[in-house]
Amino acid sequence: MIRLFRVFVPASIFALLISEILLVTGAFILASYIILPVDPGDYLLDGGLESILLVVLTILVGLYLHDLYSDIYVKSRIILLQQLCLVMGMAFLMQGLISYLDHTQDRILRMPIRMMVLGSSMAMMAIFVWRNLFSRYVVQVVGRDHLLLVGDSPVLVDIARHIDHHPEKGLVVTGYVGDFPDKGAPLPGGKVLGPVASLREIVEATSPSHIVVGMFERRNCMPVNELLELRFGGNIIEEAASAYERVCGRVCVKELRPSQLIYSGELGPRRQTLLYQSLSNVVVAAIGAIVSAPVMLVVALAVRLSSPGPVLYRQIRVGMNGVSFTLYKFRSMRADAEAESGAVWASKDDPRVTRVGRIIRKLRLDELPQLFNVLKGEMSIVGPRPERPEFVKTLSSRIPYYRQRHCVRPGITGWAQINYKYSENLEDTIEKLEYDLFYIKNMSIGLDTYIIFHTLKIMLLSRGAQ
Repeated sequence: MIRLFRVFVPASIFALLISEILLVTGAFILASYIILPVDPGDYLLDGGLESILLVVLTILVGLYLHDLYSDIYVKSRIILLQQLCLVMGMAFLMQGLISYLDHTQDRILRMPIRMMVLGSSMAMMAIFVWRNLFSRYVVQVVGRDHLLLVGDSPVLVDIARHIDHHPEKGLVVTGYVGDFPDKGAPLPGGKVLGPVASLREIVEATSPSHIVVGMFERRNCMPVNELLELRFGGNIIEEAASAYERVCGRVCVKELRPSQLIYSGELGPRRQTLLYQSLSNVVVAAIGAIVSAPVMLVVALAVRLSSPGPVLYRQIRVGMNGVSFTLYKFRSMRADAEAESGAVWASKDDPRVTRVGRIIRKLRLDELPQLFNVLKGEMSIVGPRPERPEFVKTLSSRIPYYRQRHCVRPGITGWAQINYKYSENLEDTIEKLEYDLFYIKNMSIGLDTYIIFHTLKIMLLSRGAQ
């Protein structure tokens, strides 16, 4: 796996992205040699290369929006062909928009129509053939990491289960090494290869990429000498908690100890990052409020006309350093939604949501007034979602390290929101906390940009809030 924007990206996806950039760029350059009556070299040097790169960027964005870099396995060739047609349609629409906006005679960014048609056709067929080959053969070789899980920690089972559910990550569980009481019990991802005493022989026989160690009971059972010999023999060995973070994209609360938080050189937001985030928040929120003003006006009218009650929903939430503030949202529920029940967690198909509320929630338009919370300095564009004081009090007493999520400003969107579902119970909240701690540990400009871009994708595809 390759680390980009403080996030671990499977090597197979990175290889697919680079190869498709080369394929699509090559298709349009070849089209210029076939179609253009002038010297293609003169065209490429005189602004043609810029127009090709713009089309390539549009196609890559289209592939990303259709989740073709999330699920790289071809399950249906017909569906893949339909998706590629839509992607190429986006590229043609972008060219049409450029042609409409660019009234100069040079029209540098607009590609000749015949070259666009031929280049798009060749690019689509090249991607179609390459995707099928990549899914069937190449992905089995490129970036396949084989993990040998040593020990009896439940975290190892969590890692194996996550790998089992996400084959696109390019990870394979070689097997388990440990003294399990029930050796016949099925384990996710692999089988028990032998006891800890046979670790060296098992490593020589399987040649794993990584040895992941997680001992549930550490006293008198950690094979320190064997692990030292394997490490100096060139094997990569990592703790279960580190592997969990790398594979799952979240911090493992089960394995988290106070000493790791106190002495960690990575955990916690840096002052420089917080300063940049504060400045960028004001700029992005101001631009967002101006651009979305007409949309907010339409949403306000729809909420007002659809059900009795105020347009804005005001609610007390817990912010940075545990300080409470008033959060603004467009009202998506009935005005008396909590009159009898009191404060309860929202669920995916909440019966209290109005018809208009269901639409604006799906498009995440109910969150737009929070741009003013950002301008007031109470929230950030990206960060952990703020919770209600009633829930914070309960969760802080039941979940270790829950209060540590308040060391940064809460956000309109966040790492947990793009990776997980609604929190409907305590287990969901713990898992969301793991994502929040991962974000706090890896806070950076690149990660914020990635989260914002992914959130826009969710809004455009109407996948709803989490």
